[in-house]
Amino acid sequence: MKFDLDSGLFSGVTNQPSPNCDARPLGEVIDLLVIHAISLPPGQFGGPYISDLFCNRLDGAAHPYFAEIHQMEVSAHLLVRRQGEVIQYVPLQLRAWHAGKSVFQGREGCNRFSIGIELEGCDDVPFEPVQYQVLVQLCREIMRAYPAITPDRIVGHSDIAPGRKTDPGPYFDWSHFRQLLAEAVA
Repeated sequence: MKFDLDSGLFSGVTNQPSPNCDARPLGEVIDLLVIHAISLPPGQFGGPYISDLFCNRLDGAAHPYFAEIHQMEVSAHLLVRRQGEVIQYVPLQLRAWHAGKSVFQGREGCNRFSIGIELEGCDDVPFEPVQYQVLVQLCREIMRAYPAITPDRIVGHSDIAPGRKTDPGPYFDWSHFRQLLAEAVA
């Protein structure tokens, strides 16, 4: 996987463009990376539903939970599936709609200055080893392209929306991730 700064896209990944994005404010520096977790329906993995949600084609009748969320306009830049497949929804230079109401170091509206990576997962299931490996590869490429993103500026959704969000959740091994990242960027 290589990142092209001009297009904002990764090579070697599936590209499913989401309409749920827009231009970042002029002069905004991308200096934060937010790790999320998502499963649709909750606690279930596989299937097209995450992409359907991010691309505004989720059928509200396909599952009772979808009736609540199918009209939401949300996205992420990237998704890492359980088997390590990567799907890109939004070019990195654009603002994906992933963080919602959020604040980092006193700055509100984290979508303006962040990149959002979803991991297919939930609060009560460990993530797969391959997901950590792929996440580290993505982070290494992103940090090269956007040097203002340093290891201490990689956070969970729960860190920027405490009390509102819990992801990536207690089964995301931050220590393991940070060790792999340190080795990859050394």
